[in-house]
Amino acid sequence: MTEARRRKSRSRPLHPPNREGTTLLNRIGQKTEAFAERWLAKRGLVLLARNYRCRLGEIDLIMRDAEGLVFVEVRRRSNEFFGGGVESVDRHKQTRLAATAEHYLANHEVGADIPCRFDILAIDGPGHEARVEWVKDAFEF
Repeated sequence: MTEARRRKSRSRPLHPPNREGTTLLNRIGQKTEAFAERWLAKRGLVLLARNYRCRLGEIDLIMRDAEGLVFVEVRRRSNEFFGGGVESVDRHKQTRLAATAEHYLANHEVGADIPCRFDILAIDGPGHEARVEWVKDAFEF
C-alpha cells in the first residue's frame, strides 16, 4: 500500500455520517434508547428527561416510578466479546453518572426527600435474539 493511500484510508471515519449528520452508531443508540424508554414505560416508569447533558456527563433516561427518581443508563451490545452491557458500566462511568445526577437534582425542582436510584438496562445480543436485562439499583453513590 502506498503512503498516500494509507493516509487516505486513515482519514475516513469508520461510521460515516448520513445527510443529517448522524452516524450509524448514533442511529443505533437512538433506537436503543427509544426501545428502552418504551420497555420501561410498559413497566410503570414515567419519562422525565431524555439524554440529559451537562458538562459532567450524560444520563440516557431520567424516569420516575412509585418509589422515586430513576436514572437509567442504557447499554447495547450486539455480542459479548468485550463483556455484556451491565459489565460495561465501570466505576469511572458510575462516577460520571452520579455527578450528572447531582447536577440534575441541583437544577430541577425535585423534593430533597425523594429517593433516587441508578438502574442499568442492558440489551445484549444481535437483533431479535437480544436479551433485555434490567438491573435496578445497580450501584450507589
